[in-house]
Amino acid sequence: MSDAPDREDDVQLPSAGLPEELPVIRLLNGVVYPGMLTPLTVTNPLDGELIDEALQGDRIVGLVAQRNSDDERPGPEGLYEFGLAAVIQRMLQVPDGDRQLLIRGLTRLRINKYTQLEPFLRARVETIPEPVDEDETVAARVQALLDLFRRIVELSPHLPEELYVQAMNVELPGGLADIVASTLSLDVSEREQVLETVDITARLKLVTMWATRELERLELTARMQEDAREELSDAQRQYFLRQQLKGIQAELGEGGDERPDLVELRQRLDEAQLTEEAQEAAEREFERLANMNPAAAEYNVSRSYLEWILDLPWQVSSDEVIDVEHAQKVLDEDHYDLEDIKDRIIEHLAVRKLREDIQGPILCFVGPPGVGKTSLGQSIARATGREFHRISLGGVRDEAEIRGHRRTYVGALPGRIIQGVRRAEVNNPVFMLDEIDKLGSDFRGDPSSALLEVLDPEQNDTFRDHYLEVTFDLSKVMFITTANVLETIPAPLLDRMEVIRLAGYTAKEKLAIAKRYLVPRQRERHGLSSSQFKVTDAALTAIIRGYTREAGVRNLERTIGMVARKTARRVTEGQAKPPSITGKNLEELLGPRIFYSEVAERTGQPGIVCGLAWTQAGGEILFIEATRMPGKKSLTLTGQLGDVMRESAQAALSWVRSHAAEIGVDEDFYESTDLHLHVPAGAVPKDGPSAGVAMATAIASLLTDRPVRPNVAMTGEITLRGKVMPIGGVKEKVLAARTAGIDTVILPARNEAQLADISEDHTEGLTFVFASTIEDVLAAALAPAKK
Repeated sequence: MSDAPDREDDVQLPSAGLPEELPVIRLLNGVVYPGMLTPLTVTNPLDGELIDEALQGDRIVGLVAQRNSDDERPGPEGLYEFGLAAVIQRMLQVPDGDRQLLIRGLTRLRINKYTQLEPFLRARVETIPEPVDEDETVAARVQALLDLFRRIVELSPHLPEELYVQAMNVELPGGLADIVASTLSLDVSEREQVLETVDITARLKLVTMWATRELERLELTARMQEDAREELSDAQRQYFLRQQLKGIQAELGEGGDERPDLVELRQRLDEAQLTEEAQEAAEREFERLANMNPAAAEYNVSRSYLEWILDLPWQVSSDEVIDVEHAQKVLDEDHYDLEDIKDRIIEHLAVRKLREDIQGPILCFVGPPGVGKTSLGQSIARATGREFHRISLGGVRDEAEIRGHRRTYVGALPGRIIQGVRRAEVNNPVFMLDEIDKLGSDFRGDPSSALLEVLDPEQNDTFRDHYLEVTFDLSKVMFITTANVLETIPAPLLDRMEVIRLAGYTAKEKLAIAKRYLVPRQRERHGLSSSQFKVTDAALTAIIRGYTREAGVRNLERTIGMVARKTARRVTEGQAKPPSITGKNLEELLGPRIFYSEVAERTGQPGIVCGLAWTQAGGEILFIEATRMPGKKSLTLTGQLGDVMRESAQAALSWVRSHAAEIGVDEDFYESTDLHLHVPAGAVPKDGPSAGVAMATAIASLLTDRPVRPNVAMTGEITLRGKVMPIGGVKEKVLAARTAGIDTVILPARNEAQLADISEDHTEGLTFVFASTIEDVLAAALAPAKK
């Protein structure tokens, strides 16, 4: 039991009534009743925003209890339906940032609908007025409850006598039931039951039943204390406490010399297959727990630590059956192409078949969004017969998320690595660390540094979590990380991983993926049969080329899902067999085509060049436009260009000026000319050195009045001497060129070797020109001068 809060009987709603919507505070382990003055501590900063908003208004909030006190911030499904409208009487800000409130309950309420979930809850509510019932049956129940409460106050050393006097002066029978219930030793669900019981007779009966149970317990305790007091002396105090515990066990019929709360833990500890270090730590903690009072604050902390040790799969592994042919079949079923990754996994399994104690590889899949990096982890787990667990690292900024909190902190837990192993229930799962390139860092530490030990095969067999403080072997875990870019991954962390790049898909590959995976999956998700939802190759090709522009297939699947929804609507409207989706009727479902090939339309005149760029979403074509006007040696650059790209433009202009005579331009052209270079899509920031060749070509094309040949794209860095330097992202840029309908690609000569890594399907129909100097580029790119 705990002291009851003060009560004010003159509870009145505001003159204007309660608002239809109230901000809602979650109550972790308690229930407040109408008329009660209750202190409340708010620790979450998001709830602090709620308090600030309430104090600026009518100061009225809703209080709703959680169904499970272990949930940190549950949603509507984790809260009870009934709650309390309350007014904030006072608020005190303490130095550690918490808010201490004095809350006065107003009236019961029912939650009709939550209208806001973040940053705090807000709900539409219905007030429940307190019924007034003064018949003889109610009066008799009131007197019986008062008699019980008087005995409870007499036997409870921490309940003041004034509390009984306060109960006697409560005017409403329902208020008496509420104040008695607030003093009883009830759990949250029982307190909530009182709050939800509106009928006066039923509420009095319910509280009387629980008050009778409370009185019996107090009388039993008093009787045992009286029996043991006869043997009490200063030298026997420890003996008296044990006798009292035995007396309680005898009354419950349990008996035995060992505490019931430790019997299960002892049995689990005897049966657990722990390492030697973990066994010593567990035995030490169990002995400490056995000598601890269950009511002590440290009891639950110690017990939770012991349960974490016992729950971990120290010696439990998956029954891994290595079958190379089966693994190859599974990988081919789940993913199209991606041969490099499939070969790497098959090679690992082949080595494991020859040597079982080999450490798991640490792979890093790098590629644009939507190419299947995350789903590959699940396929690898299925192919290898292992459990799969995924952790998203995007936005993680606290080192404790990886290594765990030390047990000195309230609410401490192990880090996500140990939590994941516990959920997997084996010590050799496939562990995916998703979005590793989006880790952050702040004053709480650098989680990427904590991952250095986790992802190092030479160190992770002795990984030590701050919470457990014993080593756990992670060397059997197959770690797989995913990223969109490598630039944001610290070099020491990147050095520990084997990087495998996933480029975007060609239109041909997207068509195969759509036919094999996306269309059947969307058909099943929308409850359609194969006869009701048919999509022709022409329609899929039209979707790929005209309605999506991406390296992966995520938007492609989303668009196919849109077509499936419209087909499902037709079925529900009476069309048992809607017509097949073809290229001709596609616009009826998706509207006009969104994307068109712009190369032919935007090139063809002097000063316009099609360049190639790399982005996190894959390759893109990039138009560069140049124009001239009378002026005095000015170069204007627009299109949100970064510093490196601006310097490339300056270098391109300097080369053209220094070689003006060679390319057929007046050497003094710049004395009376202003040049303007623009890169369209001005709202998108752009940077990098690989546009240097395209900028030089655009200026030369403008000044010589020679347009660039149609369907030619180029990339490469330029030097002041006119050398064409190698660039990165060759595969992505080649794919972008092929998707855009380009047939000739100009690349730096030193990038020629990288074409060997690109499959023939990706280069089919493309002609490559490898340039060592800008003169090679101009010879291949510029059309003959107009006569």
